[in-house]
Formats: sequence, C-alpha cells, structure tokens
Amino acid sequence: MNIKGIQTQSQLSKIIRDIFSFDLRSLALFRIGLALVIIADLIIRFQDIEAHYSDYGLLPRTALINEFLKPWYWSVHLLSGQPFVQQLLFIVALFFALLLLIGYRTRLATIASWLMVISLHNRNPALIFAGDDTLRAILFWAMFLPLGASYSIDSALNTSIKPLPKQVISGATVGFILQLCYIYMFSAWFKHQSPIWSEEGSAVYYALSFEQYATQFGQFLLSLKPLLPTMNFGALWFEWLGALLLFVPWKNYFFRGVAIVAFISLHISFGLSFTIGTFPALCIAAWLAFIPSQVWDWLEKKTYNKERAGLKINYDRDCGFCKKIVHFLRTFLILPGTPLLVAQENPDIYADMEKYNSWVVEDWQGKRYFKWQGITYVVSVSPILWWFAPILRIKPLMAIGNKIYETIANNRRLAGKFTAPFKYTSLEVKPGLTFNLITLAIVALVTLWNLTSFANSYIFHQSPTTTSQIVRRVTHSKTAQRVSWIGELTRLDQSWSIFAPNPPRDDGWHIIVGNLKDGSQVDVLRDTKNIIWDKPTIEERNKLYQNMQWRTYFINLNRNIGKKLYPYYGKYLCQQWNNSHQASQQLDDITIYFMSERTVPLGEKQTIEKINHWQQSCL
Repeated sequence: MNIKGIQTQSQLSKIIRDIFSFDLRSLALFRIGLALVIIADLIIRFQDIEAHYSDYGLLPRTALINEFLKPWYWSVHLLSGQPFVQQLLFIVALFFALLLLIGYRTRLATIASWLMVISLHNRNPALIFAGDDTLRAILFWAMFLPLGASYSIDSALNTSIKPLPKQVISGATVGFILQLCYIYMFSAWFKHQSPIWSEEGSAVYYALSFEQYATQFGQFLLSLKPLLPTMNFGALWFEWLGALLLFVPWKNYFFRGVAIVAFISLHISFGLSFTIGTFPALCIAAWLAFIPSQVWDWLEKKTYNKERAGLKINYDRDCGFCKKIVHFLRTFLILPGTPLLVAQENPDIYADMEKYNSWVVEDWQGKRYFKWQGITYVVSVSPILWWFAPILRIKPLMAIGNKIYETIANNRRLAGKFTAPFKYTSLEVKPGLTFNLITLAIVALVTLWNLTSFANSYIFHQSPTTTSQIVRRVTHSKTAQRVSWIGELTRLDQSWSIFAPNPPRDDGWHIIVGNLKDGSQVDVLRDTKNIIWDKPTIEERNKLYQNMQWRTYFINLNRNIGKKLYPYYGKYLCQQWNNSHQASQQLDDITIYFMSERTVPLGEKQTIEKINHWQQSCL
C-alpha cells in the first residue's frame, strides 16, 4: 500500500473513531443520570404497588396472563400477587439501581437493572408509555458500555497497572448511537406520513390541545396560534436532521456539542409543555454520554491550580478501611492524580499520624491537616464540591465531624466491615472481536425491528411505494419471523410512534358515578357526593392522575385495550370504596362515563359528548 493509501486509511479510521467513540467520563455522567432516573421511577411507582402490581389492584396476575401477556414476555413480579412480595422486588430493583449510581460491579448492576425494568413493565402493560420503551432500549445498550470506568467505586478500586484509555469505541457504542438516532428519526418518519405534520403544520396544535398531558406552559404555547406551524415544522425537521449532526466528519466534537445542547433544550421544552413523567430527564441523561473529550479536557485544565497540584493524602497502611476511603474521596471529588501515600513510609508524616491518631493531608505549601479539618481541605480543592467546604467548617459541624472521625479512628476494624463488601478488582476497557460482532448483530436486529414496526403501521399501506414494498418483503420474510421472539424476550421490540403518525385527539375526562346502598350517588374518583361534570382544570387533573402511570392508565381506558381493562378496574373501584366505607355508604354499583372532547381543527367549535363506557355491580 502506498503512502497516500495509508494516509487515507488513517484519516478514515480517525473519522470513524471521532463519530463512534465515547469519553469514559461522559459515560460515567450518563450512568449517574440513568441511575437517578431509575431510582426516581421506582420511588414514584412504589406509591401504587397494591393498585398497579398486586392481585388486589387493577390487573390481577390471572387477567394479565390470560388476556394481555405476549408469549415471550416474562416477569418475576408474577411470582406473587401479595403487595409485600412486590415491595421486596422493588427494594431489590432499588438496590441494583443504587449500585449503578455509585458504579460498583457496574456491568452486573446494569444487567440486573435492565432485567428488573423489563419485569416491572411486563407486569402491567396498561401503564406503559413511550418513556418506558425508551428506558428499556437505553438500558439494554448501557449493559455493553464501560459505565464504571470512571467516577465509580469500580474505578476507585482498580488494581490494574495499565492506564485506562480516555475513549472507547466498539460495536456497543455504534449500537447506542444508532439506537438514539432511531428514536428520533423513526418517530419523524412516522410523522412525515401524516399530512397534519408534513403539510398542514397543525400537529403541534393537536398535541398541545391534548389536555391529559397538559401543563400551564403548554397552554401558554397553545395561545401563540401564529407560531404553532413554525413549531410544527421545526420539531419535525429537527427530529429528521438533528441526530445527523453526530455523523459530521469535520470537527465532529463541535457538531456533537451543538447536538447535545439542541436536544437537551428540546427535551426541557417537552418537559415544560407536557406531563410525560421521567421521559425528558431520561433523554437528557442519554445525551450526556456524547459530551466530547475536548470539553472534559478544557474543564480539567480550567479547574487545575496549584492547590490541586500540591495536594497529598497520607493514610494508615494497616487500616484497610482508610485505604479504601481515600481512594473513594479521590475518585468522587474528581481529584485524579492526587498522590495517595502510605504514612509509614515517611517517618515525619508517620509521627504526626500517631500523634493525632489521624490521616495526614498536605496542601501545596506543606501545611498539614488532620481529622475533620483534613476532610474540609480536600473538599475545598474539589472542582465540583469546593462550595461545600465553608459549610463543613461551621464550628458545630467541625465539632461533630471530629467526634465522628475519632469514633471511626478508634474502631477501625469495625468500620472496615462496612467497606469489606467493596473488593479491589482489575478494570480493563478493551472490547474484543467476539463482543463487537455480537453487538453489531444486535444492531442489525434492532434496525429490522424498527423497520418492522413501520411496515406494520396502518399509515404505511395508504400510499405504497417501491421502497415500502421492499421494506415489507424484508420485515415479513421467514428469517425476520424466526428472530422476532428475541425482540419480545429482550423487550427490544420497539416502535417510536411518539405523537405519530398523528397526535392523540381523543381527549376528555372520566366521571365515575356510584350508587350507594342508601340510594344516594357519589363521585367515586373525587370521593364526594357532589358530582361535577365540568371539565377539570390542570390542577384538578394532577390530583386525579397523581403520576404518569395513572395518567397513562386513564388514557388507555379510552382506547381499544380499555374494553379488557374495565371489568378489573370496576372491581378494583368497588373493593377500594367498600373496604373504606360502612353499611349504607357502600356501593351497590358504578357507572363509568367518559366526557369525550375530541379535539377539533383550529377555529371550529369544541363539542363534548357524554359516553357511558361501563357499568358494574359491586354486590
């Protein structure tokens, strides 16, 4: 090969690396954000364990298995219908999410979190919306990424003498990038088939008019009627083209930065405009993974100073607890390169350690700090927590801190039991050929399943083209059918029809009228004898739908799946009411009405239709 050919190959290799590599520090930040989203989601769902995940709730296990669960769907939450068992499973899921947050046995924690999320989602499909599908997809690819290689306990206790690379590129990084692109681009593809998105420019009007997702800010945007078409076409084309910024080969770090800022801004606007749970936070966390190395290097250079350069931490060699703690502090206070020295190797330092019964922290001028004062100084030079040091120096806190430090110092063996579970391990980031081939094969399957979801949509058949016929032949081939079970088993069977092909128009609200044994009527949802048929305000909706799961459930009651849900929902309502009321105040029967306010085109008069959806005896 001639020199020119070698140079071309080298340039191509650099372009591929720039596009498909991730900085390990960015992946660590993504890990933290992802774990916080999972934890928040679990805490929110925990409040409704009995209603949503037990046999005493909206969907008993027998109903799920007989009417809703697909053949390859599975759930460990089906082990028991008792609320206590469900609580234990939530605690297990929370435990793994916390491990993911701190980055201990990170890959195992990520795999376990992914499995627990799938299990939870499969337990009650009536609660699932686009944000849940996104979480499963992102968590899947997170399993194959080195999320624990930086800012983690795994990295703090790394025994490998080989330095970790700054960046990683693998089949998994390719898969993660394409997965994120598919979320936006397939959503745009679905939308583009609809005239209200691609021609009329009225889709944003319909989306903001869907009051079951409404926010005050969204209603404000809805009042800006002349700007709605601009928002419509802007959102559509940004979903088409925005993700392509990641693939610009020239100054890729700059265009990555533009994409990160743009998409994070987009999701902040979504979060302000619609009540869609943790979905915006999840997507923001995903985009943090793309922060270029140049940003981290600039921040490190900007925050590096003589105080950080001169910091030294001396610890007791005979105290295993002490050694681990100083490694944790260096890692989580973002103080890479800070020397961690054995006090016994320096007679002068060792004498001070014995005298004060303390670790010895040295600053850039050689001044020494002990006990809690040492902690406050180390925190003061941290580029992320320096602002917390003045709080730690408050006299009462100093006194308490020194007392805690002395208690631990005098009971080091006992303290060591708390850090004993954290083991030193060798950490390497070097994806092998087999790993890359497997992940790239999964990329191909994910691409196939996305094409399948599009080929199966009703709008795909309204205007058949040569391309659509080819797509349909591929997605409905025998080979594609043979591997479809993998998508169901892993829950990578995805479809990104978010507000697509059209935003929902079946707006309205539920009124549940209960007839009591004493002959009076009550509003079962509001627990009042005053039945209010008027449209609820945003504040009233937020009280009725306390989280995204309830909001999604009530939306699904008005969809095709609602026909299967109503018998179990009716039974649940009767049980809940009669268990909390006595004798004549118990329910004889209930009637569920839906006040249908189907969104009409801009300028037309809005109508409301009262529909009797379900009647059920409570006897």
